[in-house]
Amino acid sequence: MSPEEAPPVFSAVLHPHRSLNLRGVRLVMVLVALASCVASIPFIVLGFWPVAGFYGLDVVLLFFALRASLAEARSSEEVRVSALEVFLRKNPVKGPSAEWRFNPAWTRLHREEHEEFGVQRLALVSRGQMVGLAAFLSPDEKANFGDALSAALAEARQGVIYNPYSPS
Repeated sequence: MSPEEAPPVFSAVLHPHRSLNLRGVRLVMVLVALASCVASIPFIVLGFWPVAGFYGLDVVLLFFALRASLAEARSSEEVRVSALEVFLRKNPVKGPSAEWRFNPAWTRLHREEHEEFGVQRLALVSRGQMVGLAAFLSPDEKANFGDALSAALAEARQGVIYNPYSPS
C-alpha cells in the first residue's frame, strides 16, 4: 500500500480568514472614495487644493492594502496524516507550492505558548527538520488545530490496523 492509498487519520485544508470578500471591498472603496471627495470639497473651495490630493492618496493606499489582503486569502495549507505518512503542502500566493512528507513515527508537533496570549507557533518536527504551519490562525484556533493534529499523530503512530473480519 502506498502512502497516497492509506486512509487518512486526519485531513485539513487551512485558509487565512478574511472579513471582506470582493463585494465588501468594492463597497468599502466606493464609500471611502465618496467620503474623501465630499471632505475635500471645502479645501478645494478655500484654495488648499493639495489637501484633496492627500485624500486621494489615502484612497489609493487603502485600495492597494485591500487588494493585497484579497490576494493573501488565496493562500492555503493542506495537512494530511495517515498511518504511513504526514503530508504538508503550502500553497503561497506567489511562488511555487512546497511539500513535505514525514514518517509519523518520527514526527511530533512543536508548540510555542505564551502564558497570556496562548499558542503562538505550531511546527512539525521530524529528524531535525522543523516546518511551521497554521501561522495565520488565531491563538485559540492554533490550540484547537494543534490538539486535533496531536491526537491524529498519536493515532497514526499506532500503525495500520488490519481487521480481516468485519462485523456484518
